Amino acid sequence: MVTPVRAESPLRSLPVVTCLLIAVNVAVFLVGPASGLDPLYGSGAHRAAVEQAYFLHWGVVPRELLDNQARPGEFPGIPALSVLTAMFVHAGWMHLLGNMVFLYVFGTMAEERMGRLPYLLFYVAVGYLATYGYALVELHGASGGQSLVGASGAIAGVLGAYLRLYPRARVTTVVPLLLFLPLRFPAWAVLGLWFVIQGLSLRSPGAASPDVAYAAHLIGFAGGFLFAWLLYCRRRGRGYAGPTALPPSQETYP
Repeated sequence: MVTPVRAESPLRSLPVVTCLLIAVNVAVFLVGPASGLDPLYGSGAHRAAVEQAYFLHWGVVPRELLDNQARPGEFPGIPALSVLTAMFVHAGWMHLLGNMVFLYVFGTMAEERMGRLPYLLFYVAVGYLATYGYALVELHGASGGQSLVGASGAIAGVLGAYLRLYPRARVTTVVPLLLFLPLRFPAWAVLGLWFVIQGLSLRSPGAASPDVAYAAHLIGFAGGFLFAWLLYCRRRGRGYAGPTALPPSQETYP
């Protein structure tokens, strides 16, 4: 699997929202039990039990989400609100770092095109779409009663939007099989490969990690792509450039 480390990003302003999202995700992870940094959570089996309780408390349980039954005496308690809190909880260092790298590489230019507030609203909305879609897919599945945490669904939406907005932008990636040699590919190749791998993993659960919500990734990606196509790219024919569009010489479209 290739890992993106940099995308063409002739930014004209600081990606404030993307940086804040990364900062909040990192801060929440560092103070939680999954980071392993706070000795108050204990160690070994005790810390593992605390982690599970933590994920259940702040994560979202798909079946509870569809039933919309509040948990009495708990915060957030309301299943719909738990979708938001779950977006900022990660299960481990690799889970966090992988998500934050993808968010920074592709989120900066998505924010540049959309604008800060629309981008933030888009991020939250596509996160909700991915989570509710996953809940429907897993309604009768084995994962329906397990807690779901992580920003992957929302970030997948960012990837989908980036693919539609900048399909030919060059993305620098590293390939583990090539001793992490940096290579440059067009965004459509990198993100297209990512989407195909998610789909194959969903169809072949025996060869994939059972703890990864591949359906949420696919739904979020498709939702982000469709959103960008409907709200941004279709206006180009009517002379729409957007408040933060790139100069014509640097703009890329399919």
